Amino acid sequence: MTFDPAVTGLTGTARALADGQVTARALAESALARIAATQGTVNAFRIVRAEAALAEADAADRELAAGGRRPLLGVPVAVKDDMDVAGEPTAFGCAGDFPPVPADGEAVRRLRAAGAVIVGKTNTCEFGQWPVTEGPAFGATRNPWSPAHTPGGSSGGSAAAVAAGLVPAALGSDGAGSVRIPAAWTHLVGIKPQRGRISTWPRGESFHGITVNGTLARTVADAALLLDAASGNHRHDPHQPPAVDVCAAVGRDPGRLRVALSLKPPFTALPARLHPEIRARVVALAERLAAAGHTVAEADPPYGQIGLAFVPRATAGIAERVGEAPFPALLDRRTRGAARLGRLLGGAPLRAARRAEGVLQRRIGAFFSSYDVILAPTTAGPPPRIGALLDLGGFATDRAVITACPYAWPWNVLGWPGVGVPAGFTGDGLPVGAQLLGPAHSEPLLVSLAAQLEAELRWHERWPPPRGADAASSSVPGSP
Repeated sequence: MTFDPAVTGLTGTARALADGQVTARALAESALARIAATQGTVNAFRIVRAEAALAEADAADRELAAGGRRPLLGVPVAVKDDMDVAGEPTAFGCAGDFPPVPADGEAVRRLRAAGAVIVGKTNTCEFGQWPVTEGPAFGATRNPWSPAHTPGGSSGGSAAAVAAGLVPAALGSDGAGSVRIPAAWTHLVGIKPQRGRISTWPRGESFHGITVNGTLARTVADAALLLDAASGNHRHDPHQPPAVDVCAAVGRDPGRLRVALSLKPPFTALPARLHPEIRARVVALAERLAAAGHTVAEADPPYGQIGLAFVPRATAGIAERVGEAPFPALLDRRTRGAARLGRLLGGAPLRAARRAEGVLQRRIGAFFSSYDVILAPTTAGPPPRIGALLDLGGFATDRAVITACPYAWPWNVLGWPGVGVPAGFTGDGLPVGAQLLGPAHSEPLLVSLAAQLEAELRWHERWPPPRGADAASSSVPGSP
């Protein structure tokens, strides 16, 4: 018999391993072969841990044979290259020869504790600043749906790896939509959890609290399983939210909800316009929710000038990363410009931005006395072509980013959860997405609603067209 982990997904693969239908060694070998076959086209990985992954798979097979059972025992997964994996460098999209780190970050440690096999670290743009995954350090990561286009960013490598069927799920990070944006542009589910749900340790706060770790997968159940496996905190984490069982919410009736359809972009210093095809796809999702019995009305949260609470935290975070970079001369000129701004904003403006968070949470939180969930576009435009941002200056890059992606970042300021779901395709066949947004600790509600949509729309059954080496079978032999 043969077994296709890409089609079976994270949940099914974990079950098949526990039932003895396939071996962890066979799965790791298949994943590594597909990664090798697609590096010249998709280019999803910065680091491939071939030898280490096979050793981890062999250890998982021995544990499985002895009756051991853990949630992800023997399942191959990937993590973004802003997360520490012991013995590997953490370049975070930067050029240069970085030293290996001595220990796993907390999220990776928890994945290992769940039994996962870490096959590699995925590409990301420099310090995760842009919604594309390109740079001189590794080239361009391409969208499996259209190689001429970006998969998004900054977790574009993780999204491309899942969309191409190289791994069933992957961890990314989201500081301004960096999980939800690539999920939208590669037809995936992306969960940005509550701040602190998945630890960012060894950094107690990443980019002054706006960046969290999240999950990317083809199905809601798989994204939820990876989220539960990676969740938890280091004892020194400043944010330790109460535990939630996200997997248990998959398939649970969300009840009749009050859904706010929010199509207006939040405040930005530059204009942004929603692409008419994306508007139509998001409105179609709203109609599906209404047909399922939910009450849907157009309404926008009272964002105000929330951008003033984002920019100091983001740029001060860039300044800190630049200060730690071993090869600052190799950094993008736009990165150095953002760092200069961050050093200017890193004092009183940063403190004011942090104080504003509570005010914003109370004001926008009051919106949820009238509504349970917000449905909004994930992006204003479809994925840009490869290289569209590459030669732009700092201001032109900011303008292009705001034009394409004005919707996701406010939830990073608030620290609250959001779930990105596929919304369909443009007339040119490019994927686009929507996001379900909720108040603090609302992951179970958002996941149950996303799973309800998935059960009807069955978006996971649609795959990118096979292209060259990508057309090779991903099936692996079952266990003898």
